[in-house]
Amino acid sequence: MMNDILNQYMPNLIYMFPEFLESIGQTLLMVLVCAADAVFAPLGLVPLTREGDILENKIVYTVLGKIIDLFRAIPFIILVMILSDVTKFVSGTSIGLRGSFFPLIVGTIPFFARQIEQAIAEVDRGLIEASEAMGLTPLQIMFRVYLRESIPSIIRATTITLISLIGLTAIVGSIGGGGVGAFCYNYGYSKMQYDIMWACVIALVLITVIIQSIGNFLARRTTH
Repeated sequence: MMNDILNQYMPNLIYMFPEFLESIGQTLLMVLVCAADAVFAPLGLVPLTREGDILENKIVYTVLGKIIDLFRAIPFIILVMILSDVTKFVSGTSIGLRGSFFPLIVGTIPFFARQIEQAIAEVDRGLIEASEAMGLTPLQIMFRVYLRESIPSIIRATTITLISLIGLTAIVGSIGGGGVGAFCYNYGYSKMQYDIMWACVIALVLITVIIQSIGNFLARRTTH
């Protein structure tokens, strides 16, 4: 019964189902790899170099802040095009799954950095001043106060970044990358196969809902 329904309403998806599953795997891989690079990039700690903070350095704060704003201001689809030659040099190709990682990382890190900046800004300034009065070093304050107190906000920022990355993978896929976006464009939109297009939408929505649910759960558990 179910097979008959699927064959009737989603014949193209059934035929391309192995490729569909592969595209989902590629999307998840891109999201995880790029998110990991963004998380371990130190740009999120740039606000600690602002005037009056524990790592005060006006030059670093100004230069890195401008670089972050510059990359955030460029629409992602244009950024991918601009970086095509650099991507080819770094990855060996500017298309397919391997060619998707570099532009996604470059586009994600500035976004995540600003999210972390906002999370850190929510930490009570009184806690920082008390820590300094107790004689804690800047490194100790960074880990014991800033990062510990902002864990729920960092989790929310990470969740937002992961969901944003899903959208970016779809964009890069539609212009030569890999993942669900490429599968939807190549086999759905280009050939007007609507069952494939709808399947791709449903897959991305489900991934988004799962990530958001996990993020909400972890944020609630770590809030004190």
